[in-house]
Amino acid sequence: MENCTEVTQFILLGLTDAPELQVSLFIMFTLVYFFTIFGNLGMIVLILSDAHFHSPVYFFLSNLSLVDFGYSSAVTPKVIAGFLKGSKIIFYNACAAQIFFVVFFFVSFARVESYLLASMTYDCYAAVCKRLHYTTTVTTSTCAHLAIGSYVCGFLNSAFHIGDIFSLSFSKSNVIHHFFCDVPAVMVLSCSNKHISEVILVFLSIFNVFFALLVILITYLFIFIMILKMHSAQGHQKALSTCASHLTTVSIFYGTVIFMYLQPSYSHSMDTDKMMSMFCAMVIPLLNPVVYSLWNKEVNSAFKKMIEKAKFSIRLAF
Repeated sequence: MENCTEVTQFILLGLTDAPELQVSLFIMFTLVYFFTIFGNLGMIVLILSDAHFHSPVYFFLSNLSLVDFGYSSAVTPKVIAGFLKGSKIIFYNACAAQIFFVVFFFVSFARVESYLLASMTYDCYAAVCKRLHYTTTVTTSTCAHLAIGSYVCGFLNSAFHIGDIFSLSFSKSNVIHHFFCDVPAVMVLSCSNKHISEVILVFLSIFNVFFALLVILITYLFIFIMILKMHSAQGHQKALSTCASHLTTVSIFYGTVIFMYLQPSYSHSMDTDKMMSMFCAMVIPLLNPVVYSLWNKEVNSAFKKMIEKAKFSIRLAF
C-alpha cells in the first residue's frame, strides 16, 4: 500500500495505434454492430409476430437474441466511439462508471446466456428423449421459470464483481491495455492485495462456466445414448438436426469463454485478451442468429419473407 497513489485518470491503449486503420476499423465495427442489431432484433420481431414460432424452442431463442443484443450493446458502441475520439485519456470516475455499466450489462448478459444455453438443452432433451410427452414436459410455466432463473443468476453474479473491483486501490501505472475498462485489465493495475479478488473472479467464472457446461454435457450424454438406440436413419438425422444449431452455439460460446477467462496467469496476454473480448462482444452475438437461421429452414424462409416485405414497404413509401 506504500506504493499506491490516488489515480485521477487512465490511458486506454485501444485496439491499435495506427492512425490509418482508425477509419477502416470504425466502418467495419459499425457494420458488424448494425448486422448484429438487425439479426437479433429481427429474430425477436419474427418470433413475436409469427404464430408458427410460438413454441418453447423459439421462446428460448428470442431470449437468447435479446441477451446477445444486450451485451453487444454494452461494449460495441464504446469501441466505435473510441475510433472517433482523438484522446485516449479516460478519467477515473468515467472509468468507474464504465466498469459498472460493463459489469452490470456485459457480464450479466454473458452469464445469462450461459444459463439460457443450459436451459435450451432441456428443450433438446425433451424433443429427442421425451417426444411423446414433449407438450406436457416443456410447458409454458417451465420455460418461464428457466428463463427467469437464468436472468436472476446472471445479474446476481455480476453484483459480486462490482463490489470487489471498487474496493481496489491503484498504483502510478495507469495504462490500461484494452479498448474499454474491463475488469481483468483494470485489476492488473491495482496495488492492493489482489489475491482475494482474483480468487473470487476465478471461482465465479469457473462455477458459472462449468456448472452450466456440466449440465449441458450430461444432458447431451443422455441425448446421444437415445440417438444410438434409434434404428432408423431418418430418426438419427431428425434428432441430430434438432440439436445441431444449439451444439454449434454452445461450442462457439463456451470455447471462447474458456479460452478467455480460464487461462493460467503465466500465459495471459493483454493483446490476446483484447481480441477475445472483441470476439465475445461482437462476433458471437452476430453469429447466433446466423447459425439458427442456417440450420432452421422455417426461420430462414420467414427471414426472407420479412426482408421482402420490408423492401416492398420501402418501395411503396418512395
